[in-house]
Amino acid sequence: MSLIPRALLAAGAATALLLTGCSNPLSADQAAEENLDGRGPISFAMGRNDAAVMMQVIDRWNEDNPDEQVEFIELPGEADEQRNALVQSLQAQDGQYDVMALDVVWTAEFAAEGWLQPLEDELAIETSGLLPATVESATYRDTLYAAPQNTNGALLFYRTDLVETPPETWDELIESCPAAFDEGIDCYIGQFRNYEGLTVNVSEAVNAFGGAIVGEDGQTPEVDTPEVHEALQLLVDSFADGVIPQRATGFSEEETHLTFTGGDAMYARNWPYMYAIGESEESEIAGDFAVAPLPGKDGVGASTLGGYNNGISVFSENKATARDFIEFVQSEENQRSFMEAAFPPVLESVYDDEELLEEYPYLQALKESLQNAEPRPVTPFYEAISTAIRDNAYAAIRGDKSVDEAIADMQSAIDAAGR
Repeated sequence: MSLIPRALLAAGAATALLLTGCSNPLSADQAAEENLDGRGPISFAMGRNDAAVMMQVIDRWNEDNPDEQVEFIELPGEADEQRNALVQSLQAQDGQYDVMALDVVWTAEFAAEGWLQPLEDELAIETSGLLPATVESATYRDTLYAAPQNTNGALLFYRTDLVETPPETWDELIESCPAAFDEGIDCYIGQFRNYEGLTVNVSEAVNAFGGAIVGEDGQTPEVDTPEVHEALQLLVDSFADGVIPQRATGFSEEETHLTFTGGDAMYARNWPYMYAIGESEESEIAGDFAVAPLPGKDGVGASTLGGYNNGISVFSENKATARDFIEFVQSEENQRSFMEAAFPPVLESVYDDEELLEEYPYLQALKESLQNAEPRPVTPFYEAISTAIRDNAYAAIRGDKSVDEAIADMQSAIDAAGR
């Protein structure tokens, strides 16, 4: 029995009918009941930025499965354009994409629309060896709608020539800032420009203090709480006191790695890709930095989870093949190849591989980060909720709104998004 709200299913089907003019469109429930044992060629759609990593996986599959070949369909590089291409195809019910690489925040939205095949019964996959947070990111209303493909977790990069032991709490980080100021460099930097990166950074602060953005229903706002007030106040005070420089309100990931690897900050919050840049010939700090999990309120903090999930379209004609392919993506061989391409795997055992540990010194810190990671709000209204978070948090850290005003406006905007 489908757990998708009937109103959302009806809306999705109505939209598809309106856009396509199709005389006999299937409802989402009808489509989900068809082609469960279908076998044959399938397509796999993913953005071009990470295509090379998945092409190796597809080549291995195609070599062993000549009658069930996977065709790679390249989507645009920008996330918004990828999502638009997938949405247009699914609304048209054209079956163009059998398996889709979904940004983890799209999974709940696509599931609520009725576009993703529930992975249950004959299409169920084994999830016991996967990092729990990745499975949570692929689950909507207690049903698994996608298979985690790869993940990502944030790390605290720190200067080992200035910091003997990395801070585990925000208080410890703030107390250590004079070491940076004495060197004439920034203490802590992250992604505080008004874009999705700010939503991620604010969510991590909220999670670190035990708060939440929305309730378990994915739409009821829960930001007007002492925990969220404390988290946002921490960020506002950090800007006011110089712990975070004002210029960081213009920082994305790129400005963060340029500043940290240029030797101009003691701590930086960023994704694992920055490790290789820090050790490159262009870096001013090669050999003088290390990584740790993000700090929290009383101990290790909670990174926001990144990565992709593989969803099967309910309009696919070969769902049995699609199911076997997404399970193949999770095999140890393929997950290990992801690690070698700096594409963090979802299979937990890979993080304990001795050879990989020697080659990638940040692996254990990343594993700890992922074990404590939290998905962004699992909600079909993610885009609107993300906008509410970042717009109001940005106003607060720039001093344009008080913390109380920002949270009240955030609460109202999230409430309106879920109606």
